[in-house]
Amino acid sequence: MGRLDGKVALVTGGLRGIGRAIVDRFVEEGARVLVADLDDEGGDLTARHGERALYHRLDVTRDDDWVAALAATEARFGKLAILVNNAGTSRTGSIADATEADWRFVMDTNALSVFLGCHHAVRLMDEQGGAIVNIASARGQRPGSTQAAYSASKAAVLNLTESTALHCGENRLPIRCNAICPGVVDTPLMRAHVAKSGNHALLEAMAMMQATGRLGQPREVADAAVFLASDEASFVTGAILNVDGGFRIRDR
Repeated sequence: MGRLDGKVALVTGGLRGIGRAIVDRFVEEGARVLVADLDDEGGDLTARHGERALYHRLDVTRDDDWVAALAATEARFGKLAILVNNAGTSRTGSIADATEADWRFVMDTNALSVFLGCHHAVRLMDEQGGAIVNIASARGQRPGSTQAAYSASKAAVLNLTESTALHCGENRLPIRCNAICPGVVDTPLMRAHVAKSGNHALLEAMAMMQATGRLGQPREVADAAVFLASDEASFVTGAILNVDGGFRIRDR
């Protein structure tokens, strides 16, 4: 018996990296998942998961896209029980050289998207209850000088997570909202960033940003998401779970 048997989930940014690992783990644990992303190809979901996963194109910054994706989820699988706000982006830039366009793009993709997801999920889960898992970042707690917009956007996600949890608790809604803060995780996007930099030592430097001295794996974040989405976390809400290999506590 899976830990998410009978649960219906929506995972944003679900075709690659951490999102893909979360989808895979949720299906392994018995959930049916709407995989939301911007890849019109839809990936190889059918080959991997058959009828237990459905791809739906979703621009997480557009309210009407959210309405359509949630309607597709209910039409295919039934009432939403789990939302994972995983979609995100990053642009390098300090407060001196980041542009207004950088700021708006990153804040819309990373923070506005989580607001829209939580807003709709709370309204849909009002009666039957559910779990919201927001994927933030260790940078939301320990900002970087060259990631001004990204760090701020992830801090906003953490604050919004707590605000959502408080709203649900104060209104006696059976909905939990928690956040995961990954450290540097070995994803295709991270590998592409390293390759583009041309700095072969960057990968090792990024690994050493964690106290453990290694990169995280997408499945390690996905395992944490399974816990927070499951009934095992029934008394956990408004929590920030650091899955960061000690990134936040490292002194350099």
